[in-house]
Amino acid sequence: MKKIFKYACFGLIGCMALSSCLDSALETSPTDSMSGTGLLANANAALVPLNGVYRSMYATWSPTANEHQSFGISSYVMMAEVMGEDFIQAAQGSGWFWYDCLYQVKDRYTSTAWRSYDVWNAYYTWISNANYILNAEETMEGDAADVNYVIGQAYAIRAYSYFMLAQTFARTYKGHESEPCCPIYTEPTVAGTQGKPRATVQEVYDQILADINKAVELLDGTTRQHVSHIDYSVAQGIRARIGLVMEDWTMAKEAAKEAIATANNASSASRVAAVSEFEGLNSTATPNVMWGAAINSDQSGMYASFFSHMDQDGTGYANGGAYKEINKVLYDGMSQNDTRRKWWLPDDSRNEDLGYMQNKFRFADTQTWTGDYIWMRVEEMYLTAAEAECRLGEEAAAKEDLSAVMSQRVEGYTCTKTGTALGKLTSDVTGSLLEEIITQRRIELWGEFGRIYDIRRLKQGFVRTSEMGWPLDAQLTNRPSDDPESYMWVLTIPQTEFDGNASMNPSTDQNPIGDTK
Repeated sequence: MKKIFKYACFGLIGCMALSSCLDSALETSPTDSMSGTGLLANANAALVPLNGVYRSMYATWSPTANEHQSFGISSYVMMAEVMGEDFIQAAQGSGWFWYDCLYQVKDRYTSTAWRSYDVWNAYYTWISNANYILNAEETMEGDAADVNYVIGQAYAIRAYSYFMLAQTFARTYKGHESEPCCPIYTEPTVAGTQGKPRATVQEVYDQILADINKAVELLDGTTRQHVSHIDYSVAQGIRARIGLVMEDWTMAKEAAKEAIATANNASSASRVAAVSEFEGLNSTATPNVMWGAAINSDQSGMYASFFSHMDQDGTGYANGGAYKEINKVLYDGMSQNDTRRKWWLPDDSRNEDLGYMQNKFRFADTQTWTGDYIWMRVEEMYLTAAEAECRLGEEAAAKEDLSAVMSQRVEGYTCTKTGTALGKLTSDVTGSLLEEIITQRRIELWGEFGRIYDIRRLKQGFVRTSEMGWPLDAQLTNRPSDDPESYMWVLTIPQTEFDGNASMNPSTDQNPIGDTK
């Protein structure tokens, strides 16, 4: 646990520079300054550490050698995108995300400059800070709604963090419930706290459910103060995501529907937006955005930012040849009238023989390196509801929710497909209604969600081919990407965790370094 505690003060610094926290994290216990008459004494003051947690969700904080591919939630989305088949990285470029794309990071778990350390410490940092806030649940003063607003978000942050840890460091929930996942901490931790052993996948999901349900309960009726905050509708959106992974279709449907109905406190409810309304996907002010980070120029990560890696016409890494492109087979299957086609540039000469250059994500201002990060859109909720309804045999409702999105993408869109058949590989075609919903989800959320997370929960394999536009170096030849039970995408636990946690044995608790157990 040593490294978790080292960064435990991350979210307790409000708007201070993150670097100033790192050097003193072990010198002052957060409980000394945050409890009692400190920042956690009342709900209004507690917004300072809470905002610090959110700030770290889009800030560069990883060790110097890794910081340009470590910028919070959006960096882990991109990691999970390049691990799939639809989001092509055309070349190595400066190296960022290339080794995620090639599945060549697992054997680097002893280093603090690689992905295992980065992801593990980010999510446990957010958990640690959420625990400090939750420790004040019974003593925090203020109006009940204000206290609920702070405490509810802390529960949601902890639920989200454990959910993402479970998807990264263990195989998917269904069928693997008894397998080891990650340690569970629900109390404040300090240097010297005894580390805990890995809990099972089921135990971690039990904690996730308890936390997200508590978050939903407390946030109901509160009013969001900033788009970066997790409000009631976003908590329901996270709950919907959890439902999909757990294959609890009723929970996924109900949570997605509630998220749609209450988005933005229903005062200016989020709605499906036309593509022309949110070009560049760089503004949290657009009507379809439920959750994201509004980034000011003084908060820009510059090269260490999402748009640096995406906008090939900006001044970042994407302009250096590491172009982000769409699977050509997926693109070519789109309707000729689909307005989303403008998100990619098939005629761009820089595509060469690879995929089609992306135009979906662009800097809002290249001079200041700015653009907001979008973490949840209402379109996702409609597609989630459609999938869940299809699984439940409610095909009429599924088509209605699918059409809520598609009617804004393809004029006169209709769907007469039926059934739930999916192919063994994501490239196999069955012609079912469920496949149609998943296909539209792949297109709509390209670059936004983390494709490998869906591939895993759907228990499909995938291949990468030249026909799709993948460079030969990244086609995963002789790797078992076609095996949904593979350990390819289960990340190794960083060595620092074993060094500081006597309850975990690297000989028995480490995930497979290779593709199989």
